[in-house]
Amino acid sequence: MTNETKLTGLTLLKKGEMRYPTTPDEAELETFENANQQRNYWITFQTSEFTSLCPITGQPDFATITIEYIPGELCVESKSLKLYLFSFRQTGTFYEEIVNRIYTDLEALLKPRRLVVNGDFTARGGITSAVKIDSAEA
Repeated sequence: MTNETKLTGLTLLKKGEMRYPTTPDEAELETFENANQQRNYWITFQTSEFTSLCPITGQPDFATITIEYIPGELCVESKSLKLYLFSFRQTGTFYEEIVNRIYTDLEALLKPRRLVVNGDFTARGGITSAVKIDSAEA
């Protein structure tokens, strides 16, 4: 398979001009074929700049989101994942809903051999929160 064939479905990488999605429903996660399906290996993405809104007060919430997975047939393209995570910025939702939504969307799209999504949220009122979903324990 040529590089040009591999990249055919990836549209976000080619754009110099970007319109950011405003909700997770609007965001488009793109994939490419896993070239090493015969082997288990981990892919890890981490962002310490994740933001969303408290659904009650509208104040910003901040988190480090870590996504780890062993791919099956597909891998998620990192720029589309970045834009997807960015789309939560104006979304009012609880921590648990955020982590579950990310897990559900990636699980449905990628069908990975293993998936772990962890959200470490900064302190609010003197208490930190962490939400973790691990497909091995689900």
